[in-house]
Amino acid sequence: MKLGMIGLPQSGRRTIFRALTGTRAVEAIERARKGDQQLVTVNVPDERVDYLSNTFKPKRTIYSQIGYLLPAGTGDLDYASADKENVALSAVRTCDGLLQVVRNFQLFGGPPPTPERDFFRLQSEIFLSDLMVTEKRIERMAADAKKGKEIEKTELTLLEKCRDLLTAEKPLRDDEEVSTSPLLKGFTFLSAKPMLLISNNSDEDEDLPEMPHVPDNIEVMVVRGKLEMEIAEMAPEEAEEFLSAFHIERSLIDRVIRRSFSVAQLISFFTIVEDEVRSWTVAKGTSAIEAADLIHSDMKKGFIRAEVLPYNEFVRYGSFSEAKKEGQLRLEGKEYVVRDGDIIRFRFSV
Repeated sequence: MKLGMIGLPQSGRRTIFRALTGTRAVEAIERARKGDQQLVTVNVPDERVDYLSNTFKPKRTIYSQIGYLLPAGTGDLDYASADKENVALSAVRTCDGLLQVVRNFQLFGGPPPTPERDFFRLQSEIFLSDLMVTEKRIERMAADAKKGKEIEKTELTLLEKCRDLLTAEKPLRDDEEVSTSPLLKGFTFLSAKPMLLISNNSDEDEDLPEMPHVPDNIEVMVVRGKLEMEIAEMAPEEAEEFLSAFHIERSLIDRVIRRSFSVAQLISFFTIVEDEVRSWTVAKGTSAIEAADLIHSDMKKGFIRAEVLPYNEFVRYGSFSEAKKEGQLRLEGKEYVVRDGDIIRFRFSV
């Protein structure tokens, strides 16, 4: 999974990027300033993986990973030049989701924060960017039709629907038909991607700003960027004290990842082999055979059954054998829909 971090100048994207990705982000930020976008990949914290690793003591423990992309050309410019910023939207088209950062802290000697206005300002840029892609494709299809070439009518219908939605400044993610259509996947529409809105607050401000016009289906969370960047770079013992003092229950990366998974409708399942405990990330609704294919194509080709034990039941009974005695270990077919926390052993033959 890869998330692109966007926001207007002075929103503090870089600060939050650094807080999320740790000291490795320092070089990435410097390179992004020079016009070279950077991707930093981090492990997804998961207490369940920790528990399984401590129980089985494998040679390798592999966590799911998530990448954060800091686009080039999105520097925190002087506020006076905000109208000229390059939000580098094209750079995040390949991402699976977006993190939009809005400023909710007072700039020294600058204007007061306007988080809701900033949200809609960047959203308008996103709609315009998607609309340009849509209209270009529609025009090309119309030209092909005039030349007598056969066109995909379903695709055209979907694109016309996209055009109508975007003209009305409505995100494509709100329409399930267009946001999930395989025919439109290659267009990598920005407004079809899941998005998490981050309010970047001052150190002492724990509250969400008033943004009454932000749609209810947009997830919003508060991050005290500067404070949490400093905490992320502290020694663990010192960081613990600051987290407690500022009423922060979980690390920033833990909180952002949890919310990102929720927004993107992702879940984790686990596999345990002789020398490895591993976490895998899939979309909600993924079937057992699709999950098997993620691990190895041979598992899909030779799929027989999926042996499934929910993580909570493993913890409850302490072992696979005890869970099996109590009827909690199930054999499922290829159509079984994987659930968050499933421990799966795939039976296959090739």
